[in-house]
Amino acid sequence: MTYEELLEELAAARFRPAYLLLGSELLLRQDSLQALRDAVLADGPADFNSDRLEGPGTAPSTLADALGSLPVMGPRRLVELREPGSARGTKLTQALAEQVEAHRAAKDAPVVLVVTAAKANRREGWVKAFSGEAAVVECDSPKNPRAALPFVRAEAKRQGLQFEKGVAELLVERVGPQLLMLRQEIAKVGLLAGPEARVTRAHAEASASDVAEEPIWDLTDAIGEGRTGDALTLLSRMLKNGAPEPVVLGALAGHFRRLVSVRSGAAPSGPPFVVRKLERQAGRFSPGRLLTCLKAIQDADVALKGQGVLSPALSIERLVLGLAS
Repeated sequence: MTYEELLEELAAARFRPAYLLLGSELLLRQDSLQALRDAVLADGPADFNSDRLEGPGTAPSTLADALGSLPVMGPRRLVELREPGSARGTKLTQALAEQVEAHRAAKDAPVVLVVTAAKANRREGWVKAFSGEAAVVECDSPKNPRAALPFVRAEAKRQGLQFEKGVAELLVERVGPQLLMLRQEIAKVGLLAGPEARVTRAHAEASASDVAEEPIWDLTDAIGEGRTGDALTLLSRMLKNGAPEPVVLGALAGHFRRLVSVRSGAAPSGPPFVVRKLERQAGRFSPGRLLTCLKAIQDADVALKGQGVLSPALSIERLVLGLAS
């Protein structure tokens, strides 16, 4: 099941007993989880009808108790389980497989189980259990711009925008398959078109900067490889060509989240040369240094929203200098 298919089912008030949100794209996992929270808990008090469990620290009995509890003043409860597949979680994953198999047999179950995982061996029993009435929601990053088109169309609908034919294709051509950046560009082109206006190709051409894969990845590669001079030169060129600072920041945030994931042991997705590049870049940073970089990106985001004393361009320049040094 795709993210878009999940939204269609929830809009039709169809709830499955269990979902596995699986894949490396954090934005898709977060959006899918939030959509499920909003839909499942819409008709009852959320505080009483939700449990959030962390995989490595969750005992099988705790999971069983959560799934066995009935909703309070509402039709459904939501049980969230995060990253159950660690090496320390063997008993948990065995119990999870049994619970999902039993849970999915129940008709109109009042408890909805949502498991999130950045990666998992699809041959393991607990992953295979999400079949039939249960579902795996695929949350991997798009491999190419065309694969990002369904996300763009769903995101435009979510933001209440009507796209003229060809607008979605133009956005992915210029921005590339980077979902956070695409979300930002869709919001920006909507503001340009104005309320209740149809978004045309002219709006998209005026709004969307040409920040497709090559220039963005040239910049992130220069930063990841410590080529400070090249990084500053590329940044200057991009800003001169009209790339908005928030779009550049979104690309940097996505890249460093991937480096954090690789540094923590997750297997990166993509062609072999991309995998090797990410592994090499992640090896240059200690875990502490990567967290410092993410904090610097967060601080730059605050500055770009008008809460800093520096101009947006200078804030981004200082950020790139710090990340690449």
